Amino acid sequence: MPTSPLTPQITTPHDPFQEPRRADCPWCGSRSLRTRLRAPDPLRHRAGTFVLDECGDCAHTFQNPRLTAEGFAFFHRDFYERQLEELVTRVLSPRAVRRRHRATARRLSALREPESWLDVGTGHARFPEAAKEFFPYTSFDGLDPTARVEQALLEGRVEEAHRGYLTTPGTAARLRARYDVVSMFHHLEHAPDPRAELGAALTVLRPGGHLVVEVTDPRCAFATLLGRWWLPYGQPRHLHLVPRANLRAELERMGCSVLVTDRTSPHVPYDLTAAVTLSLNHAHPLVQLAATPVGDLAWGLDQGFAPLLRRTCFSNAYRIVARKNAG
Repeated sequence: MPTSPLTPQITTPHDPFQEPRRADCPWCGSRSLRTRLRAPDPLRHRAGTFVLDECGDCAHTFQNPRLTAEGFAFFHRDFYERQLEELVTRVLSPRAVRRRHRATARRLSALREPESWLDVGTGHARFPEAAKEFFPYTSFDGLDPTARVEQALLEGRVEEAHRGYLTTPGTAARLRARYDVVSMFHHLEHAPDPRAELGAALTVLRPGGHLVVEVTDPRCAFATLLGRWWLPYGQPRHLHLVPRANLRAELERMGCSVLVTDRTSPHVPYDLTAAVTLSLNHAHPLVQLAATPVGDLAWGLDQGFAPLLRRTCFSNAYRIVARKNAG
């Protein structure tokens, strides 16, 4: 298995925000690709189509053609700072988000009390805020490509704020071996090179430290059922959806011991609610009002069946906890 993405086949890009389309899998190099999803931006319905291809050999799913750095920065800023947070508020209440963060922190409290913790892709640092209840003596820092992390610093949710990515030149070297725990909650999907991001995470982690990675599960049955309306597809922001077996094997190859693989508790019960919300996003207000009972029904189904669905192929996320081995 290669340690970095292969050079893509050069073709003429149809959009200045997109790279040339590649003919091979960026994870294993196979040329056995199939189109898994072809859809426009589901929130703004702008002109243009985004494509997710799936590798027939390793099942890695990736955006193809991929956004350029400029295109990703544009969509990331535009989507996150305005529409995504509005959408999430409509689908998940702030109370539900906090409950989810607390539940995650409670499960991770089995880890030895760390001195320092870096939350990568922290956003407003709501996870560090919730986790302090279970790790009162831990120093939480945050890293994020948006200005939200700097606001989180001002509001006291993190002790240090780092802007960018772990793979931003100089960042991993500056933070080398500083942390006992590095967490990535739904961050790896956005990374242009997931392998490089994992490698950088291990660089800033001390020997014996723990890496916590939670990502969308591309094997989720809701992806087939809902198609373009499945929110975790996350186009155009999500560049990679990594299957659980691939991520586990890669961490072991990098010198980690995988301690926990959990695809039950990370499930977020919002698939049907988000699908209804996305499909009605640009409908006439009267249509949205008339569809309110449908949205209420979707919410009820998401919440009511969550205890069952999280134990089946309908679980939409998984979490891996790995220990960085000494030497």
